[in-house]
Amino acid sequence: MRRTIDIFLGEAALQVGVLRFETQGARQSAGFEYHPDWLATPDRFALEPGLPLVAGMQFHPQTREGSPFHSAIADTEPDGWGRRVILRDHGKQRQQARNTGATVEPHPLNHLDYLLAVDDTSRAGALRFRDEDGVFQRAPDPGRRTAPPLIELGALLSASRAVETHSETLADLAVLRGRGTSLGGLRPKCSVVDDDGRLSIGKFPSVADERAVTKGEVLALMLAHEAGVDAAHARLVDSDGLPVALIRRFDRPDGGGRLMYLSAATMLGVDAAATTEHFYTEIVDALRQHGAQPQSDIDELWRRIAFSILITNVDDHLHNHGFLHVQLGQWRLAPAFDINSFPERIRELKTWISEDTGPEASIDALMSVAPYFRIKREDAIRILAKVEHAVGRWRQVGASIGMSSGELGQFADAFEHRERKVALALLDV
Repeated sequence: MRRTIDIFLGEAALQVGVLRFETQGARQSAGFEYHPDWLATPDRFALEPGLPLVAGMQFHPQTREGSPFHSAIADTEPDGWGRRVILRDHGKQRQQARNTGATVEPHPLNHLDYLLAVDDTSRAGALRFRDEDGVFQRAPDPGRRTAPPLIELGALLSASRAVETHSETLADLAVLRGRGTSLGGLRPKCSVVDDDGRLSIGKFPSVADERAVTKGEVLALMLAHEAGVDAAHARLVDSDGLPVALIRRFDRPDGGGRLMYLSAATMLGVDAAATTEHFYTEIVDALRQHGAQPQSDIDELWRRIAFSILITNVDDHLHNHGFLHVQLGQWRLAPAFDINSFPERIRELKTWISEDTGPEASIDALMSVAPYFRIKREDAIRILAKVEHAVGRWRQVGASIGMSSGELGQFADAFEHRERKVALALLDV
């Protein structure tokens, strides 16, 4: 099977290239070629460092667990929750066809099926994919909004819970189709439009939660703002008595349009299936090479690491950091997102501070790399002071968003620990 998909950028639908995809049995392969008009425009830029602006087909080697697509494209694929919904929907629709007597040929979903099952309106970043019939994929079902208003949150939550408990119906999957598939991560979520008309992510409590996870994420993002971190805007909304975290999409600016987004893994050229360790100092190097305002973003990155250490945000892998395109191949750090406190986990970072420090989430390790970040010691301590002051208010801020004393107690080990004391001792010097 061979497919040819045109790739466009943003609402203006400027064609940037062509994706060619082929399957031979279980083998999948893909290649990307820039469009001649894109190579000729003065505003051209490479979609990622691994896709240089050259004519001709460029191929991406697929690892056993990785994507056949170049990483800029793979960043828009669903994973975790999105793949789960797509697979369940595929199976249920085929089962319904068999029940009506139709002949159903075997068709295991491939990477392109998953890529094109993501809703065009809410797909992450600015890339858009047009099929051979001239339709941007995934197109909405007739008469349905792909990003519904908040008033429909209850139906989305109910459908998500049905999928989690393996009790979903075709009607449940129809509710989630295109709405619960656009974003990464394992937890149940969907795309919605908030009261200001802005595209947002609704993150639902999971039936497996043992603590107030959605409240904890909103708490973390609110504390991040107090700490001076440029973070995604978040608030809690109630849906049938359950707390839903509403996170505003930062790749959809106030004036409309779409912003090109890359994960830090893509910026560093790290395959999604790679098992080697990576370091914040590598992100520093990438900012110096590709950044629109490198030192400002390096300072911001140092602040984020300090914040992660103090709140025990230890799920800080490279897909939980990102970049937004500014112009002509220059990028800025995307606002911080997917920040969560993990009181039950070992205090080791997924992304190491540096090769020398190892995985330890410690203030001493962070201070040791201040020279590499070109941050003077007095400036590092000033940043740390603001972060520590914000984190020290975790109980007050949590209470302000309706967290009970019992719910706050579930997070205590994430906020009250040795590294807070180390930070305070540095501030007293």
